[in-house]
Amino acid sequence: MNEQQRARRPGGRSARVAAEVHRAVTELISERGYGSFTVGEVAARAGVADSSIYRRWGGLETLLTDVALSRLNAQSPMPDTGSLAGDLRTYAAQVAREITGPDGLVLVRLAVALSTNGEQGLRARDDLRDERTRQLQSMLDRSRDRGEPAPDALTVLDHVLAPMYIRVLFGMGPLTPQYVDDLVDRLL
Repeated sequence: MNEQQRARRPGGRSARVAAEVHRAVTELISERGYGSFTVGEVAARAGVADSSIYRRWGGLETLLTDVALSRLNAQSPMPDTGSLAGDLRTYAAQVAREITGPDGLVLVRLAVALSTNGEQGLRARDDLRDERTRQLQSMLDRSRDRGEPAPDALTVLDHVLAPMYIRVLFGMGPLTPQYVDDLVDRLL
């Protein structure tokens, strides 16, 4: 094996398998809802052996958590517009697009369902919340470094993100750019 072949190998098959498994999970949740499919069904849809899923993720709950976390981490880079108001507006708009996109509602419902499913589900909920908080905290810290006053991450979650998630979960109207900007304006 030459150097060029070796350089392409990392992440190759493993990344493709993970992407196919994630796609299969998202499709199954969209079609059937949470708790209505098995690891075997995910494996069949993804074209992999169920033992591959158990070996990599250990079980369905861990896989579902990984799918949800990967979606949060795949979000566009954290905005850096030079001001907290600009950063929050851009971030809130990104979240609004993410949760209203093709798989957005599926993943929001997945996060809610995981949080009600025992100890592992509670860990999944905490992991998702912690990732969202980590994203916000990096933006808020940068703002403070510029000398701007900034709320804490929980306040942003309460006043900007929570209302958007509630609207999406309960079908309470679109997340228009004006609505999202108004949430940020009220916070600031």
